[in-house]
Amino acid sequence: MSLQIINQGEQKISVKLQGMPLQYANALRRICLNGVPIFAIDTVDILENSSILADEGIAHRLGLIPLKTELSAIETSGDSDRIMLTLDSGDSIETRTIFSGEIESQDDTIKPISEKIPIVTLAPNQRIKFEAHARLGRGIEHAKWNSSNIATLTETDKDDEHILTVETTGALEPKDIILASINELSNRLDKFKETVSGLK
Repeated sequence: MSLQIINQGEQKISVKLQGMPLQYANALRRICLNGVPIFAIDTVDILENSSILADEGIAHRLGLIPLKTELSAIETSGDSDRIMLTLDSGDSIETRTIFSGEIESQDDTIKPISEKIPIVTLAPNQRIKFEAHARLGRGIEHAKWNSSNIATLTETDKDDEHILTVETTGALEPKDIILASINELSNRLDKFKETVSGLK
């Protein structure tokens, strides 16, 4: 089996898989989509909210903001604790939009992928203040933990040759999604072999 990068950018990567049966290639595609762990906001404590958007609406929007995740740092430290993120808009006499760039994280490596994602627009004298916690999760639990926007598999004219294309949400580099998915698939196959060998 071989893997060759045929196209790579900041948001998308395409690799050629050779000598890999279709069922394994498709399993790899599915893991790329929702099987690689990333951070996402899981719980939100609203301390103050005088905006027109309900607490639940703000919490929902926060959960869908992709967070940059450094898998290498997590694997090295073995730390999977929750990460706290906070925001206090303060008071303003003008109407303004609160963006993701105003969120402060206790870990500089785990933060919104963009500073320009709108959260809520505040009228004069309105304010929001919250404490949120992000944790590692997988897309099979909820779409907010999907590491990829899309993961497609196409066949070529040759047998056992497929093109896997992955587009990241921004939480991980496209190449890191592929590498992490290969390791995950290998681990799952090893566990499956152990289970089968233990059957009588």
